[in-house]
Amino acid sequence: MATDTLPPPTSAGPAISLVDVVKDFGGAGARDAAVVRGVSLAIGEGEFFSLLGPSGCGKTTTLRMIAGFEEPTSGQILLHGRDMVGVPANRRDINMVFQSYALFPHLSVADNVAFGLRRKRVPKEELRDRVEKILRTVELADKADRRPRQLSGGQQQRVALARALVNRPRALLLDEPLGALDLKLRQTMQLELKRIQREVGITFVYVTHDQAEALTMSDRIAVMNQGLVEQVGPPQEVYERPATAFVAGFIGTSNLIGGPLTSVAAGTGVLDLGGGQRVTVPLRGSLAAGEAVELTVRPEKITLTTGPADSASQVRGTVREVVYLGTSTSYTVDTSTGAEMTVFQPNDGTACASPSRGDTVWLSWATDHSYLLNPAPAPAATAVADPVSLTSR
Repeated sequence: MATDTLPPPTSAGPAISLVDVVKDFGGAGARDAAVVRGVSLAIGEGEFFSLLGPSGCGKTTTLRMIAGFEEPTSGQILLHGRDMVGVPANRRDINMVFQSYALFPHLSVADNVAFGLRRKRVPKEELRDRVEKILRTVELADKADRRPRQLSGGQQQRVALARALVNRPRALLLDEPLGALDLKLRQTMQLELKRIQREVGITFVYVTHDQAEALTMSDRIAVMNQGLVEQVGPPQEVYERPATAFVAGFIGTSNLIGGPLTSVAAGTGVLDLGGGQRVTVPLRGSLAAGEAVELTVRPEKITLTTGPADSASQVRGTVREVVYLGTSTSYTVDTSTGAEMTVFQPNDGTACASPSRGDTVWLSWATDHSYLLNPAPAPAATAVADPVSLTSR
């Protein structure tokens, strides 16, 4: 596309769209070897959207392609309805904030923020008004005359953010910008970033490997793994209803349970473990008894008792480890199936039991707290029968 004849952006539709985007640094475009393997996303206007995943999953490469620092091997990248493939980064109406703040040490806060506007030859009065306004937004108006070395890490991050936002981009891309901060400051800045995004009202696309960070700030999250998007949804949906075993294990702690359905009735499946033990799960689609399934249950949804409970799902086990976490206590339980499960019990006096290491306990939970993942493949005909396996991730 010629860079001097760009059509005007459209007002309708997503702010950013990725259509079957592939990035293969080898250049062949083979999906199975690519860093990004056919990613399609639609990011709304004014949305705080996070790309979440482990190192090497392709999230930063995806962000760099949106920014124009990398070109896709194939696929489309649309910014406000305009195809950006082949358009250089400086012609895209977006800015990017990195983990490294890259502030000019010899310039004041105000001059750092104004740097881009001066290069664009913005009139002095407008420049001053825009700098003052954005410094008020990031709550640094009283620090305008200071040098970066006189600021805390969180304040320097806000200067970098103000420098990007003062240019009035239609979207802001952020590549793990809080990674260099300590835990307490990072948690504070998460809330600050969300506040600033609401006030300025532009689209934020945020890359992180920190699950808590993504859950705290995002309107929606795309969970990436090995170059693919495994699930897109609001934080609560991604946490409570993970689509795959990877998402269930990567977002927080999850107990994964797999095996053939013993019985199916009225949209509910049961895995009978024997000895009064069973797992019940709501079903999707047309599954029948004997079909293998995989489901997940979160540790905080499980109740510990010293004896069997009148519950839809219950498993017996022995407490192997007890860890006090302040607001809750974590129990690692070796179940009678030979696998382990993790349980979080609140330290607010409501827990049914407070067992010690070596105690026998029952783990119970409601049917709605079991969530079905993608069906597991059918076992081979020669496989030894293994009714249920439980693992905690």
